[in-house]
Amino acid sequence: MKRVTRRIRRPVWAIRVIVLLVGSVLLAAPTLALDDLAGADWPMFRGDSRQTGVARCLLPDRLDVLWKFEAPEAISSTAAIVGDSVYVGCEDGNLYALELVGGKKKWKYAAADLIQSSPTVIDGAVYFGDSEGIVHAVDARTGKRKWTFETGGEIISSVNHDGGKLVLGSYDGLIYCLGATDGKLLWKFETGGRVHGTPAIADGTVVAAGCDEFLHIVRLADGKSLTKVSMRSVSGASSAVRGSRAIVGTYGGKVLGIDRARGKLLWVFEDAEREFPFMSSAAVTDKLAVVGGRDKRLHTLDMDSGKERWVFASKGRIDSSPVIVGKRVFIGSADGNVYAVGLEDGKETWRFETGSAISASPAVARGRLVIGTLDGMLYCFGAKTARGD
Repeated sequence: MKRVTRRIRRPVWAIRVIVLLVGSVLLAAPTLALDDLAGADWPMFRGDSRQTGVARCLLPDRLDVLWKFEAPEAISSTAAIVGDSVYVGCEDGNLYALELVGGKKKWKYAAADLIQSSPTVIDGAVYFGDSEGIVHAVDARTGKRKWTFETGGEIISSVNHDGGKLVLGSYDGLIYCLGATDGKLLWKFETGGRVHGTPAIADGTVVAAGCDEFLHIVRLADGKSLTKVSMRSVSGASSAVRGSRAIVGTYGGKVLGIDRARGKLLWVFEDAEREFPFMSSAAVTDKLAVVGGRDKRLHTLDMDSGKERWVFASKGRIDSSPVIVGKRVFIGSADGNVYAVGLEDGKETWRFETGSAISASPAVARGRLVIGTLDGMLYCFGAKTARGD
């Protein structure tokens, strides 16, 4: 998917003020640009088609609860934030659209069954799957159905997007590519097991880990296999792509660094003393990969070697996938806390106790962080204004 950014001409004095305020943060996060500070959207799981988990906006130093929305059942789906709206799936079988300011419900859409897939919002449509194996396309403004497509198994994977093509995995062992406009099947690729995580899309290829113990590299144009790499274990995580590398965790307690272009395993991280699965999807920069584990820890690894830089311990397993925001990493934990830790040293800088386990991942856009909990509460954090927000 190509993003077109409209550049706004600013007076020289305004640019200088912005640079003074945020320059130090931008040095630590080279993927950010001045035009992103107003708040790029978070349109899909992990924020972009490469599944990097890096926010393209900043968050205030102090985070307050701006609003809460109570759903009838658990929220394990990660929210999407586009424009003035928040979209999130719920295990009551409904997709909810809420106002970003205030959290008021705009509409809800009833799927065939519970929703754990995270919604993707592209060109005025919301795409997601449900546990009955149905892919839904919904009008983002009205909540009206546009089309549906039926797969042969449960869908936990989110829908990825590039150039009018939608890509997702299903528990029927297939990776599907559909036309965004009409849901027409363009191709399907058969793996040897269920596909739980969301495929990444990068440089005309689809990068997908699955329960057949392989990372598959498939051509986006026609679904032809280019190569596959043994992961030596099943994987329920989504692969994160940075440059030529794909980072993915496995149920066998390892995080892998893979050269996707050459189809070669570069390094393996494992903690021999704490062999727990990695269901969390990594957030990646040029130098670091950050990933949560069921060992209750958040690990940060060197992208070149896989060596651990630092580790942060929570009191519950971390299936939530981290998001890098400037110099901080945000994560949810089964201990009921949302944490912020320093990207450079792993030291805790902020936490909020929700009172319920968290498996959903943060969504970060427009100076706000949105995350759901397993007791059905959706929280929106940001900076309170003088008027109250």
